[in-house]
Amino acid sequence: MTPQPTVTTFAGLHHRPGEPLLLPNAWDHASAAALAARGFRAIGTSSLAVAAAAGLSDGAGATREHTLSLALTLGSEPYLLSVDAEDGFSRDPGEVAELARELWVMGAAGINLEDGLGPSDRLAAKIAAVKAAVPGLFVNARTDTYWCGDGDERETLRRLDAYQQAGADGVFVPGLTDPERIAALVRRLDAPLNILYSPAGPTLAQLAGLGVRRVSLGSLLYRRALGAALDAVADIAAGRIPGGTTPRYAEVRALERSVSVSRSANATG
Repeated sequence: MTPQPTVTTFAGLHHRPGEPLLLPNAWDHASAAALAARGFRAIGTSSLAVAAAAGLSDGAGATREHTLSLALTLGSEPYLLSVDAEDGFSRDPGEVAELARELWVMGAAGINLEDGLGPSDRLAAKIAAVKAAVPGLFVNARTDTYWCGDGDERETLRRLDAYQQAGADGVFVPGLTDPERIAALVRRLDAPLNILYSPAGPTLAQLAGLGVRRVSLGSLLYRRALGAALDAVADIAAGRIPGGTTPRYAEVRALERSVSVSRSANATG
């Protein structure tokens, strides 16, 4: 069987000075396998992609089973998997801890939990419950003060402090792109800071220089894939040859075969 990942293994990728963990986010088996083939040692999932693929709303707590299904598909693969679990799909810390146990058994190395600007003590209680139930799972605690709120610095730090004290292994502030504010947070935090990459924000190298330890791509790759599909069909309709990269049929089939071989090995190992 595939060795169970540990929080130390995943945390090690967050502690390379000047070299933050670049975490691409996949939405299905093929996208994750293609990213792994490019050398990415850790891959996340995207809650928006999971919800959109199912025709459901993101952040509405409607995709628990879809999220588990994707984790089951990806968790046995030879990379570290971090699962975007919205707010844990429940207000009950015990139920969120049970979700974490299920993800751990499936092979997930990390979980991303968000506060949605709800009470910080609620997310703190969930974090504590998850760490008590599954100590080896890397918990990345997200605050939405910039993503959904007005970006109040004091409130952001207050929430992140609460999540660190509850046991979070990393903290995530999507929507924050100002270099000075990022650097100020890094100086105040004990846990690694995760920033959501924005094409309009700092580059990966600039984020590394600011002390950021993890850079997530979120739904960017999924949205780019949809955009590429729309661009391609528009080119075809206009009589143009589509641009961009198009994997060959055999290359995609090779991803399928690698999965089958991996699952067979896990089943017989």
